[in-house]
Amino acid sequence: MRTFKLQVQVTADGYMAGPNGEMDWMTCPWTDDLNAHIDALTAPVDCIVLGRRLAEGFIPTWAAGPEGEDRASIDKMNNTPKVVISRTLTASPWENTVVSGDLAGTVRELKSRPGGDIIAYGGGTLVRDLIAQGLLDELHLFVNPTAIGAGMPVFPHTDAYQHLRLVTARPFDCGITALHYEPKRP
Repeated sequence: MRTFKLQVQVTADGYMAGPNGEMDWMTCPWTDDLNAHIDALTAPVDCIVLGRRLAEGFIPTWAAGPEGEDRASIDKMNNTPKVVISRTLTASPWENTVVSGDLAGTVRELKSRPGGDIIAYGGGTLVRDLIAQGLLDELHLFVNPTAIGAGMPVFPHTDAYQHLRLVTARPFDCGITALHYEPKRP
């Protein structure tokens, strides 16, 4: 079965965005060691899962070839098939992308297909729903050395604990620390 992993940047106090969606707290320029880590994480990926709101910025940004990104990363992001989870879209306005409103069913179907890893980048509602429904195999949290005090939390507010097993913790030259967790399943 394919591995479904989450990659998300977070603040030191566990938020992926400020109260109004601000992401200005991400001020660490990525260093070569972090880029190499990301390349290794995404190398086996052959499917990207996004929430609608993130997809609306993510897909056009990569299609335009963002300044400062190498050609291989741009090609990987553009050529990798995408699934956008949305309650409002019924068809994809983007090339190489399908839309689904059934999160759990879509994830189960994707994981049952042959292929490489699947990665989710967000947004906030999607990330919290994936965690709450126990759909992820790995969580890769890239912790930025900034605390913002309030905002959009990575983890959903539930009545149950989210038990995780730390696989690795790796600091990078830029100040970001990558935490790789796996959910502890009963």
